[in-house]
Amino acid sequence: MVGGEEIHKTAEDAHLPPAVRLQEIYKNFRHVQAIDGVTLAIKPGEVVALLGPNGAGKTSTIDIILGLSKPDSGTVSVFGIAPVQAIRRGLISAVMQNGGLLKDLTVAETVEYTSKLFVTTRPAREVMERAGITDIANRLVAKCSGGEQQRLRFAMALLSDPELIILDEPTQGMDVEGRHQFWQAIRDDASLGRTILFATHYLQEADSYADRVVLMRKGKIVADGTAVEIKSMGKRKVVRAHLSNPEISVLSAIDGVTEVVTQGEAITITCSESDLIARYLLTQTNAKNLEISSVGLEEAFLALTGESQQSSWASSNNRGILP
Repeated sequence: MVGGEEIHKTAEDAHLPPAVRLQEIYKNFRHVQAIDGVTLAIKPGEVVALLGPNGAGKTSTIDIILGLSKPDSGTVSVFGIAPVQAIRRGLISAVMQNGGLLKDLTVAETVEYTSKLFVTTRPAREVMERAGITDIANRLVAKCSGGEQQRLRFAMALLSDPELIILDEPTQGMDVEGRHQFWQAIRDDASLGRTILFATHYLQEADSYADRVVLMRKGKIVADGTAVEIKSMGKRKVVRAHLSNPEISVLSAIDGVTEVVTQGEAITITCSESDLIARYLLTQTNAKNLEISSVGLEEAFLALTGESQQSSWASSNNRGILP
């Protein structure tokens, strides 16, 4: 990265170009269609999660935004200019999952060394504090855990004071407290106008910290919206109510009902047509305390990407981590 030219923007400035604009992007690798007509615009100051199963096109999309790869057709711009120009101006930084660290340097030496690559930088002490690594400043990189190395990469990314940070599995290897601190720092930066695009396997991170979730499958964007909107796109809804003497067979026979579970007077109905269930409960029974909710982000992801609930990932872990 070569930096030095600073531009400070806020999301409220209506005259700003999009932080990222992709228009009809196509990218082939031999006979594989990695990106298939992707159009996407990200506003300055947004925090956007990029999700999708392996082979969805996430990495290829990120590479094009970073100028590491060129599309076969379509246009890409970062703050209205070409990605390579944006990188030269220090407007983009990336925190990748692997690589980029010299194991025989200390954490502080790594940050100081990286700062020499820029014309102007934020103070090394400041970015280390921001990334939560001041207490391991004198530790050799080789002795750092995977999570500590990721926080070091984050500190390095902050040196040029970029307008856009792209994160690839940024909290891989961090413990729960480390992830929380990391995302708090990210949200603080975003509140000042910095744009964040991150790819993650942790669904809870996308649900909790992203303003938008962009879901890719087979090189296409299949969903784009808030986490709440993405959840509502799932085919299943859950209806809960309190009901005395429920007629299970009648409820099970209503169109779209896939499961009916009772516990005392509490009843939970999983279905695809929640309006039908709600109408029946409210007009034909003595149901009260009725609630309708969408499925979780995990189930919406599986439904929208066509990933099987019986996949090796789904059967091997139930912690909200994508494959």
